[in-house]
Amino acid sequence: MIYLNYNNLDEETQQHLLSVSKEEIENKFGTDLKIYAKENHLEYETILYEEAVKNLYAYTYVFNI
Repeated sequence: MIYLNYNNLDEETQQHLLSVSKEEIENKFGTDLKIYAKENHLEYETILYEEAVKNLYAYTYVFNI
């Protein structure tokens, strides 16, 4: 679970959540994504970003109001 303060959903917090998601995806699927990117002539960072955004929807958020 990710605990968020409802009053603190600024750009910095959103970027932090995205970077945490990127690290998680890179640790789990980094090698597979690199192979996929190379085989399909795609940019690895773009694929990593897209997968990180998808991963954000899998989190459970708790908002403190």
